[in-house]
Amino acid sequence: MGCLSQLSSPPHLLLPPCWRHFSFSSSRFPQSSISRKNGRIQCGESKTSLSQEYPADKTPNDAQEPEYRVVTAIKSGYNEIVILDTAESRILLLDSTYNVHSMFNKEGKWTGAYWDEFAAFPPIVPDGPIAIFGLGGGTSAHLMLDLWPSLQLQGWEIDHILIDQAREYLGLSSLEQQSSAGGVLNIHIGDVFSPDTASISGGYAGIIVDLFMNGKVLPQLEQADTWLELHSRLMPNGRLMVNCGAGDEEFCDTNDSWKLNASIRALCKAFPGQVCWKKMPKGAGENYIAVTGRLPDLDSWAAALPHQLAQGICQWKPCS
Repeated sequence: MGCLSQLSSPPHLLLPPCWRHFSFSSSRFPQSSISRKNGRIQCGESKTSLSQEYPADKTPNDAQEPEYRVVTAIKSGYNEIVILDTAESRILLLDSTYNVHSMFNKEGKWTGAYWDEFAAFPPIVPDGPIAIFGLGGGTSAHLMLDLWPSLQLQGWEIDHILIDQAREYLGLSSLEQQSSAGGVLNIHIGDVFSPDTASISGGYAGIIVDLFMNGKVLPQLEQADTWLELHSRLMPNGRLMVNCGAGDEEFCDTNDSWKLNASIRALCKAFPGQVCWKKMPKGAGENYIAVTGRLPDLDSWAAALPHQLAQGICQWKPCS
């Protein structure tokens, strides 16, 4: 599953769409609301305020400090799973980086972050099932099925305990029920890199790749051979759309900044002249997003999308 950004220590929590930064206290979780029982962390109902970093033009008097409640905290074989509840959202944190891996807004599906970009994918791929490798808590799946209610999604996640928690606390189970238009999310547990795993007869129309661990893109995604193998699971004219994470360092030439991202470099090695990219703005995490295949007609692509997505389509450009 992916993450919004790698944040500094002490850990900060980035909550789109308000772009507010929160910091935990020195204790990892509010001790008053957590206890251990039979090896599982038990979470109580008490609330703890998070300290808030305000933009330069704001002061603490301009807004109230938000509150959060830990609704579940459990360690699986792959993750340290924590789900926080706020007035606006539920937030999935994994591992010691405290990166936001998924969020479930209580009102509306839009996040203002890279998850929304995945919802722009269906108009540029053939008709057919779309896979999500790294489903996490299902943030992108919620918006995709809201905008494209007949979509057939195949979500893959390696951590079955994470999926169980997302079903219970992040609304994931509702997506497993077929909509009146026929759309559905089918969830599979498994390692997408294992042989004969995460493939279907005829291939996928598209594959969304959102695979992170400990705040970083999986190292396999920095190898061209990995992308060639994943591409082999597509139907003709199918595409990959990838959350490539951040760049290696600051770069002065924004037209070539993609070269600082190891995953995009690997994609370009695997598919010369067949990779497009964009970079999310600073307030949205600064992740690089890539798509395989030639640059789509941007006007046609934008015309097929709601305005929230259409306004950013012009930022896509080919790697060159």
